[in-house]
Amino acid sequence: MSWRQRRVGGRSRPATVLGVDACPAGWVGVVLDHGTFAHATIGRRFRELLDAVPAASVVAVDIPIGLPQRGWRRADVEARRFLGKRSSSVFATPPRAAVEASSYEEANQTCRSLTGQGLSRQAWALAPKILDVDGCRDQLSSSLFEVHPEVSFSLLATTPLAAGKRTWAGSVERRRLLAGAGIAIPDDLGPAGRGAGVDDVLDAAVAAWTARRLADGTAHCLPDPPERDAHGRSIAIWY
Repeated sequence: MSWRQRRVGGRSRPATVLGVDACPAGWVGVVLDHGTFAHATIGRRFRELLDAVPAASVVAVDIPIGLPQRGWRRADVEARRFLGKRSSSVFATPPRAAVEASSYEEANQTCRSLTGQGLSRQAWALAPKILDVDGCRDQLSSSLFEVHPEVSFSLLATTPLAAGKRTWAGSVERRRLLAGAGIAIPDDLGPAGRGAGVDDVLDAAVAAWTARRLADGTAHCLPDPPERDAHGRSIAIWY
């Protein structure tokens, strides 16, 4: 399947872009300056991370952005199709009412009534992170994009990766792919290296690679064209 290229705002590559992934300490970010690794940063809240990199013109984050009122997002369905054998890495994003529920039991019941299916506890665990980013969306409407690391790595490798990201083989392959794309991650990342897992850093780095593609105007999205939420805002996974 081919996807039409979309230029983001007609911009040329900005000096600084930011890729972000959730991690045990909150959020980890990888900053690229003129396309190459500049530094890594970490923050407890998403806004804290953004404030640490005020020069970032494009921010790409591995978290659902844009919640449906009911049913499932086409972005997740198409990302699963794109990944084939690694489709299980894509969680179905529940409707907004389920994400905003006060307990798993309420979220599960709400999800079932709006989609016909229940909600896994693993997906429910993402709700605080989804809402953390959602609260910043309006202030970053033109520069904030959703990515999925496995989709981006699959494009970078030209095929879905064989080894999982938490395995030694998987981490070595992902780091090699990033280095081949001009993103060499140093051994010492300072506080970010102590607060984030290896897979979190690699996912943030490939999110930064996608942010660079967004800045270049060479990124693609799933679906194409994007869906729209109740406020007319884009719902798509970029890669």
